[in-house]
Amino acid sequence: MPARRTSVPEARKRVIALLREWGADQQVRDDVELVVSELFTNAVRHTDSEKVGCELTLLGSYLRIEITDEGGPGVSAPHAQPGSLDKEGGRGLFLVGALSESWGTRPDDSGRGRIVWADLPYSPAAH
Repeated sequence: MPARRTSVPEARKRVIALLREWGADQQVRDDVELVVSELFTNAVRHTDSEKVGCELTLLGSYLRIEITDEGGPGVSAPHAQPGSLDKEGGRGLFLVGALSESWGTRPDDSGRGRIVWADLPYSPAAH
C-alpha cells in the first residue's frame, strides 16, 4: 500500500475483513487491528518508504503480523522509548508489546528495509 497516513485505515479494514473471513474471535480482531495500526503508522511516519506491506499468517495458535517498510537513511529499528508512556506519541510499541506474545524486527529481503513482526494469540470465534 502507499506509505501515507490515509493507508492506515485501509490496512485496518483489510485486516479485519480477512480475520472475519478466517472466523477469528472478536478480541483477536480488536488486538490485531490495534497492532497493525501502530506498526503501519510507524512505518509511514519513521521511514522513507513509498510502499508499506502488511501480511498475516496463522501459525498454530498464533497469528503473525508482518509490516514491511523500505527503510531509509538513518532509520533505526523501532523500540519503545523510556518515559514515552507519558507522551502523546510513543505509546504504540508498549501496546504492541502488551498485546503480543513476542515481537521484533529483521531486515527485509532487499537488505534496505525492515520487517516488524508481532505474534498474537489466535482463537476462532465460538459458534
